[in-house]
Amino acid sequence: MNEFHLDRRQVRRNFGRAASTYEQHDALQREVQTHLLERLSFHEQAPQRVLDVGAGTGRGSALLKQRYPKAEVIALDLALPMLRAARQHSSWLKPFTRICAEASALPLADHSIDVLHSNLCFQWIDDLPALFSECVRVLKPGGLMVFSSFGPDTLKELRAAWAEADQQPHVSRFLDMHDVGDALLASGLRDPVLDVFRYTLTYSEPRKLLEELQGLGATNADQTRERGLTGKSHYRRMLAAYETMRVDGRIPASWEVISAHAWGPPMGQPRRVGGGEIASFSIDQLRGSRR
Repeated sequence: MNEFHLDRRQVRRNFGRAASTYEQHDALQREVQTHLLERLSFHEQAPQRVLDVGAGTGRGSALLKQRYPKAEVIALDLALPMLRAARQHSSWLKPFTRICAEASALPLADHSIDVLHSNLCFQWIDDLPALFSECVRVLKPGGLMVFSSFGPDTLKELRAAWAEADQQPHVSRFLDMHDVGDALLASGLRDPVLDVFRYTLTYSEPRKLLEELQGLGATNADQTRERGLTGKSHYRRMLAAYETMRVDGRIPASWEVISAHAWGPPMGQPRRVGGGEIASFSIDQLRGSRR
């Protein structure tokens, strides 16, 4: 399913460096967040524990705490500087817990989360089976997971412009909705619903887009990327190629957003692992006798 791999250390480094500038450039992230929160209306019961995976600077975690003031809200992120910046959104009246950890290795107990939320984080994790397996493990049976992620058409103009300059990967690649849906089903998550939304942001010049990506920490972390500096001639060719794409005097940048929700499976429901199926039960559910 996945033919490329991300450098997790580079992902952590990119977002750590962007902690102080992230909220100057997160207009799209806030727009997607608004629509993602609407999916929470499917969860009719008041949750006790809410997990925000890839919380970043904590703006979404604060909104979750505002929505569920009696719940314990946990902001989890890979980059420690992001969590330090999130302190500004955690007030003494509505505090949330901050944990530095990877989404594919959650330091939480089995079946301890009622609502798992993640806004534009999962695209930075290339092992979807491991990711969704962890989501299933920590979700309570019937718990709700809502998330958004970038799809493959994201930044297609920038990718095409770089292709005119050289054949090296300069823009991160993302999985499409079908791959995400297959991984959700394989993990055992129930009744997944996925939608695709498309946004086009415009800029006065290509450099403004590049500055925004740098400020967000959303720069290339592909393991096959060039480690050295990009040559000036290649950079100029990319800019020239992007200039030909102007529409009404503006530089376009496409963003494909996958938005989804699914439910934690009941105890014992089998899930596909390595071509087979595994079902898990708590030891209290095992009844029997010996003769």
